Amino acid sequence: MKVILTHEVAKLGQPGDVVTVKDGYGRNYLIPRGYATAWTKGAQRQIDQINEARRRRVTEDLESARASREALEAKTLEIAKTAGTNGRLFGAVTTADVAKVASQITGKSVDRRQVNLMSVIKSVGEYTGSVKLADEIVANVKINVVAE
Repeated sequence: MKVILTHEVAKLGQPGDVVTVKDGYGRNYLIPRGYATAWTKGAQRQIDQINEARRRRVTEDLESARASREALEAKTLEIAKTAGTNGRLFGAVTTADVAKVASQITGKSVDRRQVNLMSVIKSVGEYTGSVKLADEIVANVKINVVAE
């Protein structure tokens, strides 16, 4: 029996894969639990359309991430924090602070977990960090911390 997987199934495949399984496994386990649907020509056409749309979306996302990388690497991220007279900050610059400024520059949402700081930022000065925009696209950014 041919089925189209709708969820990831261990040792069988990923969503959208067409696999051949024994009739009982397909009818009694995969289909009732919603892990798969029966294969038909119409369902195969629908899966092909979904895969094509997914491929286009991934390509657009990669192009958008490359443009965001260029924008981030072209600018220095300015972060203003309150500091003492010796230039030491009251607190520290966090990944959330960097993500907020990066979001303003790119116009897209950047999560704090996408930001990696090379060192802890606790004083005024210039630092480096990176922002992971996609699986293989990372923007190396310059961070300038100034006193308010």
